[in-house]
Amino acid sequence: MKKELHSPSIDQLFSAVLSLETTEECYALFEDLCTVNELHSLAQRFDVGLRLLNNQTYQEISGETGASTATISRVRRLLEDSDTGIEMAAARLQEKKQ
Repeated sequence: MKKELHSPSIDQLFSAVLSLETTEECYALFEDLCTVNELHSLAQRFDVGLRLLNNQTYQEISGETGASTATISRVRRLLEDSDTGIEMAAARLQEKKQ
């Protein structure tokens, strides 16, 4: 059975993240909360999602990010399910670039 994602402790964590104002503040918090490998995994999955949204092939993504095809497939399934947080964040990053 899948654990319920929404909880007071997760709400509190997300509120803390939303209160951060700079990239350096994000580094400070995430370095305290995550191992280096956990943070790299999160960043890699987000990068894979952005690349899939830009129609890169599995081979290109794997070669450029080092992500396994299993990771790429998992992110692809997430993107195919419905509107995702990755898509929302990607759109907002694109808006900031313009």
